[in-house]
Amino acid sequence: MTTGLRNLLAQGRTWLWGAPSVVWMLFSIWYTNTAGPLKTEEIDAFIAQAERGGAGPERVEFLRRFMTEDTGDQFLMVNLLEMAEPHPSRVDTPEESLARYMEHMYPELFKRACHPVLAGPVVHGALDLVGIDGAEQWSSVGIMRYRSRRDLLEIAFDPIFDSKHEFKIAALEKTVAVPVEPFLYFGDLRTVTFLFLFFLLAVTDALTFRRRTRPD
Repeated sequence: MTTGLRNLLAQGRTWLWGAPSVVWMLFSIWYTNTAGPLKTEEIDAFIAQAERGGAGPERVEFLRRFMTEDTGDQFLMVNLLEMAEPHPSRVDTPEESLARYMEHMYPELFKRACHPVLAGPVVHGALDLVGIDGAEQWSSVGIMRYRSRRDLLEIAFDPIFDSKHEFKIAALEKTVAVPVEPFLYFGDLRTVTFLFLFFLLAVTDALTFRRRTRPD
């Protein structure tokens, strides 16, 4: 093998590993909250918006605690949903109302690196229930990944959100949404994309370059 061909293969190999690595790093930076926890001025601004929107003292204190305890980490919102019964007086079915709500939510979520993690119908009533009434039956469960509490609040305090949130209220009989900061989360897209790319690049490298760079 000539020196020129070896150099050409070396350059190709560098591009094979280098370009996807740069793309993955840029993706990881975007996917990660690099702004840290909410700042005091941000908290004050969100609280002021809540008060202008008519939030009472208890709600304001609840929101303040959610914001002041911010760690800056990603979190998962676990949603339990019970769909409302269709009603002749309603133009949209509950499913259509929820779809109209999500038409607004999905673009707002995706541009902030937030996205669904799990969604599916509930196949049976609660198998274990302690200390709570009316939680035996649910229609579905959805888990949404949020990059940060800041991202959630930016969506929730967008002026257009209230009008869109009405579609969710119309669609549901009841719902519970609980934020969780996972210490064990195998579905993190940074890890998943890294493993996928590493496997793909390693196979491509082996098939394309290693055979050609063997000593003559």
